[in-house]
Amino acid sequence: MNMYDSDRMADILATDGYSRTHEAENADLVILNTCHIREKAAEKVYSELGRLRKIDGPTVAVAGCVAQAEGEEVMRRSPNVDLVVGPQTYHRLPELLRNLNHSKNLIDIDFPVETKFNKLPPPDNIGVSAFLTIQEGCDKFCAFCVVPYTRGAEYSRPIEEIICEAEFLVEAGAKEIILLGQNVNAYHGCSGGLAELIRILDSVNGLDRIRYTTSHPNDMSDALIAAHAEVLSLMPYLHLPVQSGSNRILERMNRRHTKKDYENIIRRLRAARPDLALSSDFIVGHPGETEEDFEETMSLIERVNFAQAYSFKYSARPGTPAAKLTDQVPEAVKIERLSRLQELLGLQQLEYNKNFVGKYINVLLDRIGRKKGQLAGRTPYNQAVHVKIPDSLNQNDFLGKTVPVYVEAARPSSLAACIVEEKSSERG
Repeated sequence: MNMYDSDRMADILATDGYSRTHEAENADLVILNTCHIREKAAEKVYSELGRLRKIDGPTVAVAGCVAQAEGEEVMRRSPNVDLVVGPQTYHRLPELLRNLNHSKNLIDIDFPVETKFNKLPPPDNIGVSAFLTIQEGCDKFCAFCVVPYTRGAEYSRPIEEIICEAEFLVEAGAKEIILLGQNVNAYHGCSGGLAELIRILDSVNGLDRIRYTTSHPNDMSDALIAAHAEVLSLMPYLHLPVQSGSNRILERMNRRHTKKDYENIIRRLRAARPDLALSSDFIVGHPGETEEDFEETMSLIERVNFAQAYSFKYSARPGTPAAKLTDQVPEAVKIERLSRLQELLGLQQLEYNKNFVGKYINVLLDRIGRKKGQLAGRTPYNQAVHVKIPDSLNQNDFLGKTVPVYVEAARPSSLAACIVEEKSSERG
């Protein structure tokens, strides 16, 4: 979501003559687009602002969720900040920057009545794989999460807007679209929800791949599960956060589902799409978590077997219910538990990737790799792949296309592969 928002900020600023530079020292304007999900991410903002204080010249703006949650604090701690703008008001950036001439240190963190999407220019800098925000905000109010307070209530863009933007992206060269939302499967911009939207986008000529993230278990409808079985362009990968395998902790988290509910959804998804790769989020050390609770999470991981996962120590966020609880887990305990959990998840991910060694798989090659003669991309299962291009072939002939590659090696977070000259593919 932040990557999408950053690109859209660049798009709207381009209408006022701004262009991107990779060096802060050369910039007229530096924008830090921020995340408030975890304490470490928020503190990183202040560290970066300290570094920028040593640079003379650029206007400094802080955008995103830290701006929304801590606007006044940002100004207090970092006098070099000229502008603070929230995630729902960044469409006002050109106007706000012009107003800086008259009023120093502006803060705009309102939740405006009008949607920002109607104020943004068409997307620019479009790649082979493109993000498309369809939903923002969250009404779930998980006890640990700050998103409802920084992003606001759930909002779904009208389906006509989304289809128009998707067609624009494909015409500009996108082969894959990733549908974004804080709670993306709660999309209600049409009567059939996300499942109907996916089926409509499947008919867009030239769109080969559809993905969506991030989901909530309580919004995995029958229709969406059926779409995973029936829509070929919907990739066989799903990120479905569970957070904990303990019913007691899930209740304290206000997740409104049990581990049995979650496992039943997984069972139905795998019945619909047997090759579905599953990813999830885990929070270790939520207030009140005992060793028994943690072991229940480990047991759930062993039963489900994840292809990918993201895991974090619990981080108390100001203003959330969990931050007020008195039975906080000691930091040393959280560190030790996270280490055990990540070891298990890492083993599962490596074993999953090893299943592809010695096989052919279609990869959408969307960027040039770090090494000479190398391209990079992703499989249908969202695995990162680094692909060697033989000297006899022109890598530009493959960039931006879906091609079959031969997998030579597996790592925990990626595959190594090579181009197979005699094979070709159009979709997958």
